[in-house]
Amino acid sequence: MKKIIVASLLAGVTSLLAADGAELYKKCVSCHGANAEKSALGKSQVIKGWDQAKLVASLKGYKDGTYGGAMKAIMKGQVAPYSDADIEAVAGYISGLK
Repeated sequence: MKKIIVASLLAGVTSLLAADGAELYKKCVSCHGANAEKSALGKSQVIKGWDQAKLVASLKGYKDGTYGGAMKAIMKGQVAPYSDADIEAVAGYISGLK
């Protein structure tokens, strides 16, 4: 019985700590659009339709400075506070936009 209770508590805490891609994406909307349909400030690629792996790779690249063109400096600052879990979550959210 104790194992079940502990497992339930851990599952609850884990879900509370899980990154929320939709919430994280809110700070991206002004440049990328509500459905990732915009070219950010007219200088970036439209990210709508990108798969999660491509989004994760680009976001991690922005974060570590190995990826990007004209928007590299801006994006580095935007993703700097994101953990790997945050990047996975926001990439998953963006890749699911229709």
